[in-house]
Formats: sequence, structure tokens, C-alpha cells
Amino acid sequence: MTTQSRTAPAATAQAVATGAAVRNLTLATIGFMVNFWAWALLGPLGPGAKERLGLSFAAQSLLVAVPVLVGSLGRVPVGALTDRFGARVMFPLVSLATVVPVLTLGFVQSSYWAMIVAGFFLGIGGTAFAVGVPLVSGWYPRARRGFALGVFGVGMGGTAIANFSTVRLAQAYGVATPFLLVAAVLVGYAAVAVVLLRDAPGQRAGGSALRRTAAVARLAVTWQLCFLYAVGFGGFVAFSVYLPAYLRTAYHLGQNDAALRTAGFVVLAVSARRGGGGLPDRLHPVPVLVGCFTAVAVLAIVQAFQPPLVPLATVAFLGMAAFLGAASGAVFALVGKVAPADKVGAVTGLVGAAGGLGGFVPPLVMGAVYGGQHSYAIGLMLLSDVALAAAVYTGVKMAGLARGDAVAPATQAAGAAARTRGRPARVTG
Repeated sequence: MTTQSRTAPAATAQAVATGAAVRNLTLATIGFMVNFWAWALLGPLGPGAKERLGLSFAAQSLLVAVPVLVGSLGRVPVGALTDRFGARVMFPLVSLATVVPVLTLGFVQSSYWAMIVAGFFLGIGGTAFAVGVPLVSGWYPRARRGFALGVFGVGMGGTAIANFSTVRLAQAYGVATPFLLVAAVLVGYAAVAVVLLRDAPGQRAGGSALRRTAAVARLAVTWQLCFLYAVGFGGFVAFSVYLPAYLRTAYHLGQNDAALRTAGFVVLAVSARRGGGGLPDRLHPVPVLVGCFTAVAVLAIVQAFQPPLVPLATVAFLGMAAFLGAASGAVFALVGKVAPADKVGAVTGLVGAAGGLGGFVPPLVMGAVYGGQHSYAIGLMLLSDVALAAAVYTGVKMAGLARGDAVAPATQAAGAAARTRGRPARVTG
């Protein structure tokens, strides 16, 4: 009788905790998706803006790359602020802040520089990633964290929604329509998040956001993860924002056709990211990453020769989508395993910024190279070189990082000892 009376409340508490984890994972994924939908609005419209405003290839590339840059750099302070104030505060705040540039973009389509300025602030939507990762990591135990972050990564599908809907809505109902719709969805999500979203018990940390960021910047593992994520997620971001322009220029597709094919690329990458996040829970993550980066390198070489769109180019792009998505998920599964529990947001901010920056540079390079050489081959060969370098680095230098279960407790212990002494942790590995 006594044993049953003690076991029942424990089982009930566990069920409540599991339900709360699922609810918050669902809300975080939706928030990520909605904000990424907003963040990706300019990509499908870039080719049309080029033709309408008479832009050069470089100017078009800058237009779609500016939100990527701001969203990337903004993840550093937003991740640290999430550690301090919690996702319950930061998710609604980021969503509402994104509404302003979204609405502005709906009415400044005739001015290139107005779109650049609005696109700068549109980057705020890209920082939602650094809010969701610490929230999800706090609700799930280490053994299930890779799976949970893989599910959260489905939020990247917001980019696919943008590619599926933006051009169609603009052509059918007017250029302002997709922006008005996204603004309304952002406001609705912010209201729901305020009511239902909860931070994990004991997740928020006190102290200065700047000091926490500086502390995690001292960790060697942070910069190792930054490099891998810059290649994996950066490659995905670069293709998701620049592929419509590439397909229109290289294969002479219509604007809507190019956007729909890009949406297919994104959907496959999102699906693969979930698998890439779950694999490190069961398999050694180093061969997962090595295999993904090697495959990307080979497929980029194939595409550099600009094969026929059907079937070779389609297979090459969809293959790159799958392997870049899986690599992104595997890297953030490692973040959930090796980052100190009270600094996941700060680590996420730095690693997420690196991933976004990895997506900022390639569109500019592709646009500049095509403008000078009228060929995308050089840009794709550079992608192949970088992916191959990532594969070699992962296989040779990062076997220790794969032992995340061993690294993280040591890192957390060092952090606890440092907090006891009143100064931030300094751990290398």
C-alpha cells in the first residue's frame, strides 16, 4: 500500500512533465516555423525584384542575403537573453518585433534601398532559432535531446512555406498579401506563446548575458561546432535563399516554378534534419557528419558541370538538401549533449550565428562570380572544397567531441566549480 501510494504521485509527476515537454516542443517548433516563414519572404521575390527594379546579380544577392546576416548575428545576444529571461518572454518578443519589418516590406516593393532596410530588420525573425533550442533542451533529458532538437528543426519548414506561398499570393491578391498574412500569423503566435509557453523548471540563469556569451566563447568545443554548423546549416540557408535565382538564371524557369522547386529542396532538408538529429542518440555522430559532408562535396561537383535539370540536377540538389539537413541536425544534437545546461542559449547563439553567416556569404559569392564569369561552376566547386574540408576535419580532429555524454558532465562540473568561486567557467576540449 505504501509503495503504491509513493509510486502513483511519481508516475503522475512524470506524466505531467512528459506532457509539458511535448507541449513546449510543439509550441517551439511552431514559433520557429512562423518566424522562419517571415525570415525567408524575400528569397522567392528576389528574382522578380531584379527584373522589376533592373538590379544586377550582386544587388539581388545582397537583397536576399541581408536578412540572413542580421538573423545570424542577432542569435548571439538573443541566445544569451533567452538564458537570462527564458523563452516564454523571448519568443513573443521576437515574433512581435518581426511584425514591423514584415508589414513595411508589403508596401515598399518599388524601392530597392527601402527593401534593404526593411530586410535588415526582417533578420530578427531568424533569431527565433536561438530561443527555441535552449527551451527544448531544458525540457528533454540528454538521451532524448537529439530527437527533440531534430523535431524542433522541422521549423525550418517555414522557408518551404515562404517558397510555396509567397509568389502565388502576391500574383493572385497583390504584392502586400503575403506580408499581411505573415504579420497576422506572427501576432497570433505571440499571443498563444504568452498564454501556453513555459520554461523548464530551473532553466533560467542569472547574471549578465554578455558574461555568459564570453564564457562559452572560451570553450573550444563552441568554435568546433560553429565551423560544422556554418557548413551544414549555412549550405542549407544559402540554397534556400538563392536557389530561386539560380534556377531562373541557369535553367530559365519561371518565378513560380523556381520557387516551388526550392520549396521541395527545403522540405527534404527539413525531413532529413529530423533524422540527423535523432541518429546521434543511437549512433556515433562522427561518421554521420563525415558521410553527410562527403556526399555534399561529391554532389556539388556534379552540379558544377550544370547537368540537365531532369534528372541529374534534380537528384544533385535534392541529395544536397538531404545531406545538409541531416548534418545540421547532427551538429545540434551535439550542442544539446555537450553544452552546459545553463548556457545552452549562449552556445546556441554563437553556433547559430556561425550557421547563418555560413549562409550569408555563398549567395554573395555566387552572384559576384556569375556577374563576372557568367558561370556558377566556381561557386559550386568552392562549396565542394569546404564540405570536403569539413568531412576531413570531423573525421580526424573531432572524435573526442562525439563522446558528448563524457564531455558534457565534465563541462558542467567545471562550470559549477567556477560559479562557486564567483567567476565564469573556462573549459577547453
